[in-house]
Amino acid sequence: MIRILFIIPTLDRSGAEKQLTLLATRLPRDEFQVEVCALTRGGPYEAELKTAGIPVTVLNKRLKLDPAAAWKLSRLIGRGRFDIVHTWLFAANWHGRAMAWLRGVPILVASERCADEWKGSIELTLDRMLAPRTDAIIGNSRAVLDFYASHGVDSNKLVLIPNGIVAEPPPVIDRWLVLKELDVEPDAQVVGYVGRLWPQKRVRDAIWAIEVIRNIKPKIVLLVIGDGPERLDLVDYAEKVTIQDRIRFLGHREDVPRLLAAMDVFVLPSEFEGMPNSVMEAMNAGLPVVATNIPGNDELVVDGETGFLVPVGDTKALASRVNRLLDEPVLRSTLGQAGQRRVRDVFSVEKMVEGHVRLYRDLARKKGI
Repeated sequence: MIRILFIIPTLDRSGAEKQLTLLATRLPRDEFQVEVCALTRGGPYEAELKTAGIPVTVLNKRLKLDPAAAWKLSRLIGRGRFDIVHTWLFAANWHGRAMAWLRGVPILVASERCADEWKGSIELTLDRMLAPRTDAIIGNSRAVLDFYASHGVDSNKLVLIPNGIVAEPPPVIDRWLVLKELDVEPDAQVVGYVGRLWPQKRVRDAIWAIEVIRNIKPKIVLLVIGDGPERLDLVDYAEKVTIQDRIRFLGHREDVPRLLAAMDVFVLPSEFEGMPNSVMEAMNAGLPVVATNIPGNDELVVDGETGFLVPVGDTKALASRVNRLLDEPVLRSTLGQAGQRRVRDVFSVEKMVEGHVRLYRDLARKKGI
């Protein structure tokens, strides 16, 4: 039995947390014994993991360098006698790998989920320092691997395992009722965004594009699903451009598939990504996607076949592509169905789990575990 500890900053409802939960709950139980540690706080995925019988420890880390949390993490790693410590996202990749190395864990694995343009010299130096002590660094897209290779991480350590999605049919909904609940006209044309409200995501560009389209389609509505530090600024921005009546800020929702089923078009105007779960979920729901032409997005969206790719910050192009899809229902359906086939054929959760299983087995064999 191979004992694995996953370490991640939180168990909030976000992309990396979702992939960790999908993986942890689907690893073969006769071969892998899994525990999860959240450094800062739990979240919605904590209950899902516990329901699946996976132990979860929350350390309540409060400071960037928190001696109490470090001591708790050290005890957890020492007590568990883990064969593999697999860390996710920067805070866990740094704290978790360092502590696991000090504790003599045989195998260290890290997951990088984004081409992290936000990282400065300190963060990148830590990445380079820890890489030689790490057995494998997983990237969820070629864009992520290229980013870290270009910043001095040994390419021999880098492993590509794309995100996976549970390919379920979209729920059958009464669209009129869903829109009524959201105070939206039944004949409105609905554009959607799902994700964290963070500067990287450039949600303002989506708001601006909707403001442009509204001049010819007065019943257009943008559903913004998710939360984050930019929420109040985005609400204020919508009021300044006097489009607040055409936007619904819905916060975190537990019924995202139901809301996707009520949309006509999905948008993601980000500056940088890894492999966005939200785009995969929109494609799985049969929606055409208009996203920025950046590494990560371009591995999911095939321009002109499953949606459209536009330059970062080009709100005119974003508005034009969305408007075209709203004008052409046959094109909208064709691209949406092609995207649905693509995500189910190429990015299944089964393939994601199989990739991790192969990696864990290979690393354990090399270490004689």
